[in-house]
Amino acid sequence: MTTPDFCDHELDLHRLDLRYAGLRLADPRGLERLRQSLERYGQREPCLAVALADRPQLVLLDGYRRVAALQRLGRDTVRVEARAVDLTAGLILALTRAQGRAWAAIEEAWWLQELTAVQGLSQQEVARHCGRDVSWVSRRLTLLHGLSEPLSQALRAGTLSLWSATRVLVPLARANADHAERLLEALSAHPLPTRTLRAWLARYRQARVRERERLVDHPRLFEAALASRAQERIETSLRAGPEGACLRDIQVLEAILTRLHNRLESLSGEPWPESLRRALLRLTGTLAREARTFTRYGRHDHPRDAHRDPHAEGPRGESAADRPSP
Repeated sequence: MTTPDFCDHELDLHRLDLRYAGLRLADPRGLERLRQSLERYGQREPCLAVALADRPQLVLLDGYRRVAALQRLGRDTVRVEARAVDLTAGLILALTRAQGRAWAAIEEAWWLQELTAVQGLSQQEVARHCGRDVSWVSRRLTLLHGLSEPLSQALRAGTLSLWSATRVLVPLARANADHAERLLEALSAHPLPTRTLRAWLARYRQARVRERERLVDHPRLFEAALASRAQERIETSLRAGPEGACLRDIQVLEAILTRLHNRLESLSGEPWPESLRRALLRLTGTLAREARTFTRYGRHDHPRDAHRDPHAEGPRGESAADRPSP
């Protein structure tokens, strides 16, 4: 494609056609940072738009966050780079040129879907114009498989994170569409942090039918139970003290050594790699060295500070019991 002619000028905001606003993700924090930057420094980079022969407005292709930030500032105009190309060429140009924030993978997928499903380009043509291979186009479009319209709307509105959509709700929708819709409705009212949602998914995979129903309809209850268990672990740790922590370490070490023993038994009669043999020799030396320490701690009390031990010898060789009371 040849580089088209363009003009860079100030344009009234009402003269922009914002038809592709839904193909970009909402980013409230980024929008606020951009608003502050525009207020302080002004607009540095122009937005990208194309002028269509049959429409008086310019179709905005890139710069939706800049327009939204300017609207928050109460501005009436925006600096626009208007390209004299058709809509298809403009869409490709917006996708390929590096300006502003990086595109998320799902945004690229929505843009590619516009080029293939609406503009009628093949994946091969899109890949050639974008300087990519066909597999990249295909992988991006695969992200949209199982992404229902309510999920897409939640993503665009920023009420659902991309991780939550692609890692939890889309796989769930493929397995159980009803559960995915109900979970999305619950998350729209009360979003869960990514870490909590990851734990929710792990529990859902192991749960039976009745428990899954509760998890889908009341994910906040799962979050509360998770927080309660975490608080219980903290309280238990405080009650047990360092002695309890040592006991847990011993139990974990016993379990690991038992598992290692069983695995080594399964390898008997087979040649071992040299790296495993060396590692086992190092472990044997470490265990032998630490065994003497463990034995000393196990048979006798831990040596205490003489200033804290009531039975320790006094500073002049007399027992603490023979010293006069203060």
